[in-house]
Amino acid sequence: MPRKKLEDLDKPATAPAPATKSEAKPDAVVVSTQDSTTRKVKLDLEVDTTVKDLGPNPYVRLIHMARAIDAWRIFPRMFLTVYIVLLYKVVIWFMELPAPSFEQSGLVSIVVGAGAAWFGLYTGSSKSKK
Repeated sequence: MPRKKLEDLDKPATAPAPATKSEAKPDAVVVSTQDSTTRKVKLDLEVDTTVKDLGPNPYVRLIHMARAIDAWRIFPRMFLTVYIVLLYKVVIWFMELPAPSFEQSGLVSIVVGAGAAWFGLYTGSSKSKK
């Protein structure tokens, strides 16, 4: 059965007479309503599900390296190290102030409070899947 063109889909659906038993269903049928803004299209699709052997994966070494970096948790540990240095510098700066203002104490409070969030994210992201 030949494929329908885009222009043919705009026409009202008519039931074509099947030429053979294998062509009992059309490829696309447009069910049109009186209102031209809404249309329903029914499609029959054939999907090729055969497995194709493409040979060895050329990215195996890169995937292995990415899994090793993920297992070592380099980036979370780097972020925590940077946070610890930031916290140390902010606390030392705050303690050296002669008369800290409300805004300065709010900044220190936010930096210290962010540590709880960092630590919670670090401990909550365990690697239990393989």
